[in-house]
Amino acid sequence: QVQLVESGGGLVQPGGSLRLSCEASGFTLAHLAIGWFRQAPGKEREGVLCMSSSDGDVFYVDSVKERFTIFRDNAKNAMFLQMMSLKPEDTGVYYCAAGGLFYSGNAHCPRQENADAFDSWGQGTQVTVSS
Repeated sequence: QVQLVESGGGLVQPGGSLRLSCEASGFTLAHLAIGWFRQAPGKEREGVLCMSSSDGDVFYVDSVKERFTIFRDNAKNAMFLQMMSLKPEDTGVYYCAAGGLFYSGNAHCPRQENADAFDSWGQGTQVTVSS
């Protein structure tokens, strides 16, 4: 069964940190682009961060630069989102995704509006930043 399972969400105070995990089963992440998206209450889903199969990063949201890091562990077939200096505006349901645009031997990060290039999605994990 092909699936992505997220964990690590929760309630954190402003300025705190969280690490989200996303484990894949039924397929291998190593040769795919991986990404994290989020959806705040009452808002549309937005891309947060993506990493290509050659480990190049793409930030979809400028506000997370220098605060969020995406990385993968191929041995665990998992991806992670390390979030630091969290702000209330980071609150939302976070989704991991895998796939990408395949050309020149790599899986590349799509533009945010082409998020359907990610063909595997997790179920979402809630992140709440509040005092």
